Amino acid sequence: MSIMKGKKGLIMGVANERSIAWGIAKILASNGAELAFSYQNEGFMKRLIPLMNLIKSDKSFECDVSKSSNELNSIEDMFKKISKVWNEIDFVVHAIAYSDKEELKGKYVNCSRENFLNSLDISAFSFTRVSKSALPLMSSKGGSLLTLSYLGAERTTPNYNVMGVAKSALEASIKYLAMDLGKHNIRVNGLSAGPVKTLAGAAISGARHVFRYSENVAPLKFNPQLSEVGSAALYLVSNLSSGVTGNVHHVDGGLHSVAIPKQENLD
Repeated sequence: MSIMKGKKGLIMGVANERSIAWGIAKILASNGAELAFSYQNEGFMKRLIPLMNLIKSDKSFECDVSKSSNELNSIEDMFKKISKVWNEIDFVVHAIAYSDKEELKGKYVNCSRENFLNSLDISAFSFTRVSKSALPLMSSKGGSLLTLSYLGAERTTPNYNVMGVAKSALEASIKYLAMDLGKHNIRVNGLSAGPVKTLAGAAISGARHVFRYSENVAPLKFNPQLSEVGSAALYLVSNLSSGVTGNVHHVDGGLHSVAIPKQENLD
């Protein structure tokens, strides 16, 4: 297939082969996209290079989204480096989030100020900075910006705590960025996946309970596979969704639509 033939884009947030970001990257590459990747540090780069080789990608850029704009390897510095390799890009997939795992258990009310600010900065504000930095490389013909959210942004889920607050801020950012960038034909959307067994998900206390509950209660009776999340991302970054922006698309087997599950689904 070649839906993405001739399209160039950046993938941010691949931790390993089980990452949602990697599931998306594989689908996009198999549909003809030329991909570049960002990595936080040398440790992540060592895991990323073998995956890049699988799809014949040779472009990677170090980027620590917690660094300020005037620092080396910040978001802004990375896009300057990308502009020296590509004159323009068609899409960015932002799959970055972080919170102290010690605060992803117990009660949200015990969240520390330091971790609150850090979680919001990395998990939500970084997408705004990415959008601003990508704008000059997309302004000639437009493009697509995609970020990842989760149901914990809309409803409480066990131990998600400050990450739920951060994802809520991220989802609000999607709407405001869509309004700001629409005149440049840049679309901004989110993808809210159901529980997937990833390195990030494992950091949340009680992840197994959430995984089993979601599987039982979701109308489709399963949690999404990486390929299903990747296919939804393909839709959102390709011309197939040319009329879609400011949207959060759920790939969770319909879990988000359930308020009170049937009794037999809880037994």
